Amino acid sequence: MTYRALLVFLDRDPLCAGRIQVAMRLAQNLDCHLVGVAPTGIVALPLYSEAAVALAELSAIAWDSLRNHAEQATRRFRDACRAAGVKSFEAVVDESDKAPSLVRHAHCSDLTVLSQADPTAPGHRVAQAFVEQVVLYSARPTLILPYAGNFKTVGRNAMVAWDDSREAARAVSDALPLLRLADQIQIVSWSEASVDGDKTLRPRLDALSKWLLWQGVSANLHVEMTDIDIADAMLSRAADLNTDLIVMGAYGHARWTERVLGGATRGLLTSMTVPVLMSH
Repeated sequence: MTYRALLVFLDRDPLCAGRIQVAMRLAQNLDCHLVGVAPTGIVALPLYSEAAVALAELSAIAWDSLRNHAEQATRRFRDACRAAGVKSFEAVVDESDKAPSLVRHAHCSDLTVLSQADPTAPGHRVAQAFVEQVVLYSARPTLILPYAGNFKTVGRNAMVAWDDSREAARAVSDALPLLRLADQIQIVSWSEASVDGDKTLRPRLDALSKWLLWQGVSANLHVEMTDIDIADAMLSRAADLNTDLIVMGAYGHARWTERVLGGATRGLLTSMTVPVLMSH
């Protein structure tokens, strides 16, 4: 498996420039095509028959503004790609809502690059919901960059969070192109202090290690006890290992007609300190 096309989300957020830089470096390191998508978002206006003409005019003005912002984002993206010498790239303005747009374009990409929602920015809850929706509904893996920090490397020193679940197996497989370029890889499983994790998890870690060797990837294995929240345990271990990428499965729980994120996944999206590649 290799990546042939990367997808990066374009908008007018201050985090966009850093996100583009990371996406360009990945595209160059992996020798693949880079697609920048700038969804316009949608215009939501109340419907009042007595004000139909005024609302139509307001809607047209709002659409022009949204389109203009998206076109500006694509121009900045093209300029950055040309300046960086990216060999193959394109920019797309998509007149649709943000999350459905990214999910749809991800169908024909290998990896989507987003940023964590900045909790200090206006509209934080909307931005966080957008990231969660892309992670949960995308058919491809999503790389989320923390809102704070400068990430000159992504994946040189990777940590795989492994619990032998379907989602974790999907995430490791999806991350193979990055793992093959890593200098060091740590695979870590956590168990509660009351459980003998070495007996229950070690055989599965050994099996994973053997499979990775068949893929040209060598990794160190760890089984660790924890009595704290799993997201906190992951971030603490990532700091200890000087990790620049966490690979993990994203968990969702069905709730009638909606899907919500599991605790560990939401915890990482809220508190991440290093880039995280998630697959669902």
